[in-house]
Amino acid sequence: MDPERLMKQVLALILAGGAGERLFPLTRHRAKPAVPFGGIYRLIDFTLSNCINSHCRRTHVLVQYKSLSLQRHIRYAWNMLHPDLGEFIEVIAPQKRVGENWYLGTADAIYQNLYSIVPENPKYVLILSGDHLYKMNYAKMVRFHEEAGAEMTVACIEYSLSEASRFGVLETDASGRVSGFEEKPPHPKPIPGNPDMALVSMGIYVFNTDLLKKACCEDAERMSSHDFGKDIIPRLIEKHRVYAYRFEDENRKASTYWRDVGTIESYWDASMDLVAVDPVFNLYDKDWPVRTQMPVAPPAKFVFADEGRRFGVAVDSIVSPGCIISGGMVKRCILSPEVRINSYSYVEDSVLFAGCSIGRHARVRRAIIEKYVRIPEHAVIGYDPEEDRKKYHVTDSGIVVVEREDAPYVFSYAKSQ
Repeated sequence: MDPERLMKQVLALILAGGAGERLFPLTRHRAKPAVPFGGIYRLIDFTLSNCINSHCRRTHVLVQYKSLSLQRHIRYAWNMLHPDLGEFIEVIAPQKRVGENWYLGTADAIYQNLYSIVPENPKYVLILSGDHLYKMNYAKMVRFHEEAGAEMTVACIEYSLSEASRFGVLETDASGRVSGFEEKPPHPKPIPGNPDMALVSMGIYVFNTDLLKKACCEDAERMSSHDFGKDIIPRLIEKHRVYAYRFEDENRKASTYWRDVGTIESYWDASMDLVAVDPVFNLYDKDWPVRTQMPVAPPAKFVFADEGRRFGVAVDSIVSPGCIISGGMVKRCILSPEVRINSYSYVEDSVLFAGCSIGRHARVRRAIIEKYVRIPEHAVIGYDPEEDRKKYHVTDSGIVVVEREDAPYVFSYAKSQ
């Protein structure tokens, strides 16, 4: 069966309700999947692009935590599908249809939305996370699931044993069937014959729909954390055909790329990788495009690169539409749309969100600047951690996050992005 016909039997559910506490304060006013990345994107754009590129065109996005900007982004950026052809990306907010609780875990989120799954009558349900960075053809995973005669399939990747305790760790037999699963074990079990690596879950699952309904309904009756990794998978491997699908990277680089940008440090590291001469994560592959809403803004502009001011340039950087670099210097930075860099300022190793401005003579390094922040003239950020901590959020590694002082109660569409 060709991929397009195969994926017509699939309904994708993207779990996008997480608070992203470890990514605070970038998640103070937005859900983690709505966090900007790479200048013009949101984190959820990478999962949604995988869906479209995999011919998966029936998708429910389950939101919960501070979801307004996420919902608006999906509405404006992802409205290219055709409902008359049975295609949709639909945002579903929690509605307390089965009780008085909000989502109690990943499995509970699915259980509370069975009413939206059943009418679509999918043969398979694809469960995804809305806040990871990777490129994956889900059609290949669904075909593997079907050919293996699996009832559930878990996408997995080889990961360093020293870091595997942050994930669910799988054990498999020679056929790929899962024989053991432990969520965030303190002592992960290595892959046989490879003592430095473990096989970890990517949080991507394919279910036969009947089994998903049965498993979630039974879990809802139990006292549990209502989580796929902690509760559902360990129970299913005892009586059902659960298989592991080895991640096949569509990024087409020497090393496999899958990132959970769950902390400020990991977010900053992934951002800085994008401005490398040969970035590990390729945004320029026309065979696997990453879609988003392009801003209505003029091209970027560079002015006052004269001898007196010396600057007005950006090197080793991503510069989005609408940016003006006016007599300042930008080095190894990501500039989101409509950023302004003023004369004699110097910004390096930083991520600037949309609409912020760097004042004249300011110096900024190793910083993440929130949307619409105005850095005053002569400000110095990222050079003295003790001074920075008096005003800003500073990580243990010295990355400075500069927030807006006023709460962003802004209702125009332009400032909701």
